[in-house]
Amino acid sequence: MPWTTANSIALELPSMRLREFSRKRAGRPVLVCAPYALHGALITDLAPGHSVVEALQQGGLGRVYVTDWRSAAPEMRYFSIDSYLSDLNVAIDEIGAPVDLVGLCQGGWLALVYAGRFPGKVRRLVLAGTPVDISVPSDLSRMVANLPPQMLDAWIDRAGGTVSGGRMLHPWSPSYSLHDKEVILQLDEAGGTPQASDVLERFNRWNDAPLDLPGAYYREATNWIFRENRIAEGQFVALGRKIDLAEVKAPVFLLAGENDELVPLQQALATARLLGTPSSSLVTASEPCGHLSLFIGRKALSDSWRRIAEWLAKDDVAGPLDKSRLPQVPGSR
Repeated sequence: MPWTTANSIALELPSMRLREFSRKRAGRPVLVCAPYALHGALITDLAPGHSVVEALQQGGLGRVYVTDWRSAAPEMRYFSIDSYLSDLNVAIDEIGAPVDLVGLCQGGWLALVYAGRFPGKVRRLVLAGTPVDISVPSDLSRMVANLPPQMLDAWIDRAGGTVSGGRMLHPWSPSYSLHDKEVILQLDEAGGTPQASDVLERFNRWNDAPLDLPGAYYREATNWIFRENRIAEGQFVALGRKIDLAEVKAPVFLLAGENDELVPLQQALATARLLGTPSSSLVTASEPCGHLSLFIGRKALSDSWRRIAEWLAKDDVAGPLDKSRLPQVPGSR
C-alpha cells in the first residue's frame, strides 16, 4: 500500500527501511520510531489528516524520518531487541545526531531505551501511548500475563522461529465494526463522504496486513518488558549496558489517551516519575480517545500533535509539569 506523504528510502538495514520525508536540507531532524508489534509503520502516515508525519510537517518540521520495520523473514528469527537498537543507532548516525526521537506505542519503549543507552544522540523525546511501567495494570499486560510461556514457545517453534502476524491477528487485535473504525479515525463528523470512505479503506488494508516478528525479539519483549518490568525496574540491559531511566535527562513530552484500552493514562504518564528529566522540561498531555486514535485520529493529530510539533520546534522547551495529572504509583520515582 502506498504511503500518503512523498518519501524516499534513505537507508536499507537488516531490520528496517529508513524512510525520509524531508522537505528541507537544513533543520533539526525528527525520527519517528514506529511500533514493531503486529502492524506496519504505515500507521505513522495512514492518510491525509490521519498522519503523524503530516502533522509534524505542518507544524514546521522540515526533516522527518520514519523507521519502517521489516516483516520478519526466516533468516531474521534470531534478531533480538539489541538488533533493533543497533539498526536504530546506525539510522541515527546516518541522519546526524542529535535527533528528536518520537516513539509511538511499543516504538516508544524502544526509543526510551535508546535514549538511555545513547543520551548524547537524543535531543528531545516524545513518547505517545507508550507502555513502560507495567506495574500499572493494563489490558495489554493482562493479556501477556494470561499467555503461558509454553504456548508462546509453541507458536514460535511452529512458525520456524518467527511469530506469525496472521496467527496473532485474531487473539491480539479486535475485530472492528464500522462504528469502531469511525471512532478510531475520529470521522464521526465526516462519515459517508468519499474522503472518509478512502480513509476507512486505507485503515482496513493496513489492519489486514500484519507483520511477522522474530521469535527472539518477541520472547524478549514479552518476558523482559511485559512480564518482568525490566525497564521500569532498572534491570534492562541494552547493548551491554544496564539502563537507568534516571539518567535520561533530555526534555520529554508524554502523550496519553484518556480512554486508551491498551496503555491507560495512568501507565503512560507514570513514566514521568522514572525519568531524570527536570520538571521544567517535562510536558504531559492527554487526548479524550483510545489507543489507535492517538496516532491516526483526526482530532488528536490536529490538536496534540500540532502542539508536539511546536514544542519540538522551540529552542526553549521549558514548560510546567502538571504534577496533579501524574498517577500515584507505588514504588515509582
